[in-house]
Amino acid sequence: MIIQLKRTNSTNKDFIELVNQLDAYLKICDGPEHGFYDQFNKIGGLKHVVIAYENKIPLGCGAFKIHENNFVEIKRMYVPPKGRRKGIASKVLTELENWANELNFTKCILETGKQQPEAIELYKSCNYKITSNFGMYENVENSVCFEKAL
Repeated sequence: MIIQLKRTNSTNKDFIELVNQLDAYLKICDGPEHGFYDQFNKIGGLKHVVIAYENKIPLGCGAFKIHENNFVEIKRMYVPPKGRRKGIASKVLTELENWANELNFTKCILETGKQQPEAIELYKSCNYKITSNFGMYENVENSVCFEKAL
């Protein structure tokens, strides 16, 4: 299995399709809270997107959003069921970190939900540390926030 990573932006049609799949998945996982989370996950204007391909088939994605204090927020990480257990998510995440580092950012932050235990395990295995909830997630019981110095 050869995974190819492509740096692009949020206008990429494969990214848009993967995000549509992600949103359908999260609508089920998040239940009634989906509307709250969804407002923070719009993809318009994301300039830093990574897509993973296997045999030209898009099997994973992620992006980052730039924050003012020299850090980035990892967003829209997703691998559909047919791409799971192949290490794709960690490859996408590492590529996003490398890209952010090349642009001289000093850390990554992210938020995921308690209903996504596989995401929590991914971030822990990639050396992200649980931190206090930030920004709009500050008082949200079902959010788990992480950070990692670059």
